[in-house]
Amino acid sequence: MKLKQGSFLWYLYLDKLYCLLSVRNVKVLVEYFHLLDVHHNNTLNDVLFYHFLHHVTNWKRRQIMIVFNMLDWNAMGEIGFDQFYMLVCILLAQQNHLEEQFIFRHSRPVFELLDLEGELRIGADNFHMYNFLFNIKKQELKELYHDFDITGDRRLNYKEFKLFTIFTMDKYQERQKAEKENEEKRKKEKKALLKKKTQHQINTAPKVPVYPNNYKHWLELSS
Repeated sequence: MKLKQGSFLWYLYLDKLYCLLSVRNVKVLVEYFHLLDVHHNNTLNDVLFYHFLHHVTNWKRRQIMIVFNMLDWNAMGEIGFDQFYMLVCILLAQQNHLEEQFIFRHSRPVFELLDLEGELRIGADNFHMYNFLFNIKKQELKELYHDFDITGDRRLNYKEFKLFTIFTMDKYQERQKAEKENEEKRKKEKKALLKKKTQHQINTAPKVPVYPNNYKHWLELSS
């Protein structure tokens, strides 16, 4: 998923630690929600929801309607601001490659979103359906049910799901640490190369004779 450059969400800032919007951004989002709510019901129906996501993302209609049905918890055919806020945070987390961080910080709401039947269990089909939201790779999904399905029923309860979020967060932090170390290593290598290049230029530069500033002394040396 990519946010369309220049769209409203492009200018919102998501805190990278907690994956939430600032108070100022929330106030702005509330005003934006009211602008979208042309019927003044404090809700968005499927038509308004579709046009909003079609304007700000590159999602296809099928994906947009899947997300709408996921957020329409009460099957009322509309979503309120709470669901809208949740969606915006998910979009910004994905845009900033913070999916693991988001799932870890908001494991309970994410679990409830994926628990479509309200059975307090999440099957693999649920993850497949919403994979475009959280970018869980196929191999990771296979390992997820192999490693964390403690009960062996091919579905995850919340405790099992929480263990998965902790594990993915640890992997995310390890990856961030490795990337930081590699970046520092590249900087050191670049600095050393620049220093070596500068030294080489100094050593290979033609020698320029240095003449004394004292003109009288120069005459004595040349006589």
